[in-house]
Amino acid sequence: MTTHRQRRANHANAKSSTGPKTARGKARSAQNALRHGLNVSVLTDPALGPLAEVMARRIAGPNADAEALDRARRIAEAQVDLNRVRGCRRRLITALLADPKYQPLQALRLQHQLMKRIDRMERFRGAPFEIDEIEEKIDLEPFEDNEKLAAIVEDRVSELAAFERYERRALSRRKSAIRSFDDRRCREKPKRKA
Repeated sequence: MTTHRQRRANHANAKSSTGPKTARGKARSAQNALRHGLNVSVLTDPALGPLAEVMARRIAGPNADAEALDRARRIAEAQVDLNRVRGCRRRLITALLADPKYQPLQALRLQHQLMKRIDRMERFRGAPFEIDEIEEKIDLEPFEDNEKLAAIVEDRVSELAAFERYERRALSRRKSAIRSFDDRRCREKPKRKA
């Protein structure tokens, strides 16, 4: 049984951990779900809803009843979701690979540290370095092909992991929907033979 003291402590703890308090914090947290839109249902998206419906009708077949069509919609929705997740991931990686000036975060941090050292050295020396000297010290060589891809994956590992979770969830939903659709078909076939 919870004591009065524990309830008071729980109440105080809940009050202090119920999200942002300031207007700035509330505005920032309101944008959390708008990063890529993968939490939005396919059926509510005006661009993807009709695509899922067409796919569902093709899966269900021409003479499908309402229940078969509903089960086919679940398969189609999961497939469209899967395509959407894979497309988002592909667009992210393609855009980063296409950026000729892309530098990994680690290289940018190193560049920043070098710039700080140069600044300290200039103050110690009492005279600024020539621009060519500075550029030579801090200029980063562009990454090529596999090296660039590896840097992108390393820098964006948490974002790519989120896409992986969305993809696994869509695959799981599709697998379950296909099983449900197939189970109904198997139950339906003996009835037609009789």
